[in-house]
Amino acid sequence: MIQQTFLHQSKQLIAGIDEAGRGSLAGPVVAAAVILDRKSLIGGLRDSKELSVGRRFELACEIRQHSLAWSVAWADAAEIDHLNILEATFLAMRRAILGLHIKPHYVQIDGNHLPKLTFGADQIEGEAIVRGDATNVAISAASIIAKVCRDEIMVKLDDIYPNYGFARHKGYATMDHRKCIDRFGACQQHRRSFRPFRSITFIERKG
Repeated sequence: MIQQTFLHQSKQLIAGIDEAGRGSLAGPVVAAAVILDRKSLIGGLRDSKELSVGRRFELACEIRQHSLAWSVAWADAAEIDHLNILEATFLAMRRAILGLHIKPHYVQIDGNHLPKLTFGADQIEGEAIVRGDATNVAISAASIIAKVCRDEIMVKLDDIYPNYGFARHKGYATMDHRKCIDRFGACQQHRRSFRPFRSITFIERKG
């Protein structure tokens, strides 16, 4: 159970940051930033992976409606291949922070590493929290927003690349997905730098 507590000074605006899709074989890595409103606390926040699809969607709607600010950003498959997945994740997180219409004083990020938090002349303080999506409400809210957004992206990509079942497995390395890759080759949404693709030359497919 996550306690709805705020660890820093009452006047500080704290943004929770998390990502979705880091371990996927296809599609973008999506990051979300959320500044919760202390006057409108949202019940039931927890790691997005512990929630049903329906409950995630309900909570995402509440977060968007009642938070002070929220933002979603991503790095696509080409950027992941160019940068590597860690740096692409950090890029998505930085984009999400920049997308907030309110500048946070402090950020709390799920994991054990922080992205660069210097933005021009501005420096934002922050901390990385291991398993933060399960222990920190702001990070949990960001986890939910990121997951819901990424799932929606993958459903849309399924319409463009119908041979791969993206709407079903969201790009993760399921047996279903691997069989589709074996049959149709890789498409532009696949992360060629990931291990399953390194030793195989795939024919690129458009559908």
